[in-house]
Amino acid sequence: MSVEQIESWSRRLLEVGRTLMADLDEGVVLDRVLETARDVTGARYAALGVLNDDRSELTRFLTSGIDEAAHRAIGSLPRGRGVLGLLIEHPVPLRLADVGASPASYGFPAGHPTMRTFLGVPILIRGQAWGNLYLSEKQGGEFTEDDEQAVTILAQWAAIAIENAGLYETSERRRGELEKALRGLEATRDVAVAIGGEIGLEHLLELIVKRGRALVGARSLVVMLRDGDALAVHASAGHAESVRGVRLPISGSTSGRVLEQGCPQRIADVPSQMRIAPREYGVTGAQTALLVPMVYRGEGVGILAAFDHGETRGAFSEDDEQMLEIFAASAATAIELAQSVQSDRLRASLAAADAERRRWARELHDETLQGLGGLRLLLSSAARSEDPARAREAMREAIGHIEQEIENLRAIITELRPAALDELGLTTALEALFDRHREQSGLIVDGAIELDGSQGALDDELETAIYRLVQEALTNVIKHARAERVGICIRRGDGRIAIEVADDGQGFDTGGVSSGFGLAGMRERVMLAGGTLSIESGEAGTALSMTLPELTAGPTIQPDRRPRASA
Repeated sequence: MSVEQIESWSRRLLEVGRTLMADLDEGVVLDRVLETARDVTGARYAALGVLNDDRSELTRFLTSGIDEAAHRAIGSLPRGRGVLGLLIEHPVPLRLADVGASPASYGFPAGHPTMRTFLGVPILIRGQAWGNLYLSEKQGGEFTEDDEQAVTILAQWAAIAIENAGLYETSERRRGELEKALRGLEATRDVAVAIGGEIGLEHLLELIVKRGRALVGARSLVVMLRDGDALAVHASAGHAESVRGVRLPISGSTSGRVLEQGCPQRIADVPSQMRIAPREYGVTGAQTALLVPMVYRGEGVGILAAFDHGETRGAFSEDDEQMLEIFAASAATAIELAQSVQSDRLRASLAAADAERRRWARELHDETLQGLGGLRLLLSSAARSEDPARAREAMREAIGHIEQEIENLRAIITELRPAALDELGLTTALEALFDRHREQSGLIVDGAIELDGSQGALDDELETAIYRLVQEALTNVIKHARAERVGICIRRGDGRIAIEVADDGQGFDTGGVSSGFGLAGMRERVMLAGGTLSIESGEAGTALSMTLPELTAGPTIQPDRRPRASA
């Protein structure tokens, strides 16, 4: 080989090395190695065999120079016997002038192209055999020592490029796994934050369905909760119609079977494999599905049903199943806690109602009933008297007693439902409430009511809630605060009602407000209205801050209907 040929050959190998190093796709690297090996040696055919883990035989066999018709004629690809096996047993370069004359040759199968000259070079990664590069039928004669040297250098470049591609693939796979794990942690964190923030069940379910759908890249996701012997749809996201309240029998549905068995199920063909068509609960055209049970302390709470993976609407993977299963465990815990909180709040509400009834019973017994009893004694005494003057005096006293009891009953009726609220409106009713407390308790009440009527009338239930909250706040100040002055401000704006009550009395420990000072009922009323309540108390007095949304949307109740099973 001349000096010019050596320089050209060296430049060619350096260029190939730079090109191979730039590729991070193993398939592209191997194809380029085959083409380059043929180019630098003038071989007609090239092949690359990849060894298995114990380096005993070939698991992959790539070729260049053999067309598809020849591949079909050859049949099964070689596993590393005969001459090919020599490089597996002894990974050192091998040149043969006539491969068929070698004692190790097994011959060629029918349909195999004629091959005589042979050059084989091992591909070593960190000193371990990874595979072998085979060349045959050099144009113009036999393979030379220069060919062997060139292919050996090429094999070294290939080893580095293959290792880089493998490392890149591993890092990308791990990065993907970390990203999936991070998405799972973020979704679980959101559910945990929801629990800590005491989000209501419906809000929590909306969060679960949205984060669960994003977690596995589903086009649609539906949350169904156990309701007796059925699963009831509570929330959906994505390409799913909202059909809250629709029920599926547990015993007659694929989702019910997953719930009872407590094991996730991936479904590759929804129309043929699901016993109840997803269209019955709002998901149309679904092709694939992933059903995951939500289990809490061994009991099935409900089902997360995801449909159609990504834009291609493909099948869900094992990784998707694992991520959604982990997420479902957190979701089940959150749902159970939210349901428990709702039950506790309902019990607290009933207890507050009972306490309120007992209070009114005491009011009627201690004031009205005793007053009427005194009136009865007075009139009975007058009836027994024969003195007309005494009888007239008794009647005048009786009329005074009756007028007093009428006022007492009016006060009780006003506490229950002030007539001014219905007849004159919220502002007038509040001003009357302020006046009554000023007269009865001597408390200085600074009231500011800024309810802009141009924004439309408030809902009757909202007006009642505002009045009751202010009423209860004033009662608490009079009974507990020992205050001289209280400021009350009620404002309307940005779709919300803001109520602020601040007194100059003695403060209290806000750690015990949930069960004392009449605030439990206020918290319950604010929660039912979808609002917020905050309390600050100290030596300078106590300040309550409440906000209520102007519009509160109640749950849409759908009539139950049994879905029909799909064929």
